[in-house]
Amino acid sequence: MSFLPYNQAAGLQQNSLHPHSVPVDRSSGPEISTANVITFMYQSPWRRSKTVDLRNGSTVAEFILVGFEQSSSSTRALLFALFLALYSLAMAMNGLIIFITWTDPRLNSPMYFFLGHLSFLDVCFITTTIPQMLIHLVVKNHIVSFVSCSTQMYLVFCVGVAECILLAFMAYDRYVAICHPLSYAQIMSRQVCMKLVSTAWFFGLINGIFLEYMSFRNPFCRDNHIENFFCEAPIVIALSCGDPQFSLKMIFADAIVVLLSPMVLIVISYARILASILGRASSSGRGKTFSTCSSHLTVVIFLYTSAMFSYMNPRSTHGPDKDKPFSLLYTIITPMCNPIIYSFRNKEMKGAMVRALGRTSLAQAEAV
Repeated sequence: MSFLPYNQAAGLQQNSLHPHSVPVDRSSGPEISTANVITFMYQSPWRRSKTVDLRNGSTVAEFILVGFEQSSSSTRALLFALFLALYSLAMAMNGLIIFITWTDPRLNSPMYFFLGHLSFLDVCFITTTIPQMLIHLVVKNHIVSFVSCSTQMYLVFCVGVAECILLAFMAYDRYVAICHPLSYAQIMSRQVCMKLVSTAWFFGLINGIFLEYMSFRNPFCRDNHIENFFCEAPIVIALSCGDPQFSLKMIFADAIVVLLSPMVLIVISYARILASILGRASSSGRGKTFSTCSSHLTVVIFLYTSAMFSYMNPRSTHGPDKDKPFSLLYTIITPMCNPIIYSFRNKEMKGAMVRALGRTSLAQAEAV
């Protein structure tokens, strides 16, 4: 078997790499066989970058989302059809809720005002992650640029934090409506609702900047493969060159504030709601109140459980088989379940949907 000097072999490697692959240090090294070079040249571009040795001084300019690449082609086709159906359902249902809560005068109450904004956040959330995953299920090139990865992570942080805070405000709204019904209109006025929604967005935007900085404060010169279908912070931080423990600890501390603080408000609100319900004599009133509150609690449990596992668990307990199910839970399952839970357990929402669909059918009939 013939051998090439390392400088020539590395030159062949560099020319055969993907245009955006990390350069190889060709200054010195052992001899490389011609067969190995040929094998390297015929690998697929994104798999080939796995063999690149990231030496000192090299930096990562792109990431590779492994996602479901290790699954068979038939499994990926099945996943594509499933996730496309879930994504379409989530977009349609959330879009319908946004439309009816902002146009139907019968839903002119703080609860539906918050619900409309929750659906808008869900639309933003699934649009940030799911379309990219669907594309990667049908193409072989899973490369994303450094800027694209950081932008996606910021949007996930921003929308996720805003949704956590908004759910706490929705719990407070239910507490005021049930425990202080006579003062409800005064306490939860339109101006107060606007300020609460603005506060949720503000904290999401500011907190996203902080978490983005903590995630990308260290340079990246190790393996650039992300074992998930989107750029999730703990996985990306683990790929950095410096000590990732400080960034992970800061994200953990931030998660305590962002997740546990709203959860405390939610628990207090529903504890007082429960005490107020049990003190009532009417069983029909209890049933209606339990129906309304159980919908909100179901949404809270879905979102907070998955988010806590992703951002508050020790890194040693994570892995591709564990991370992906929880990532799917809060990126597509929860946004899809939110409108279904609120719609099917609320007579006013079902009536508004029927009226909206009826107006649409009438308008189409008149157009014909």
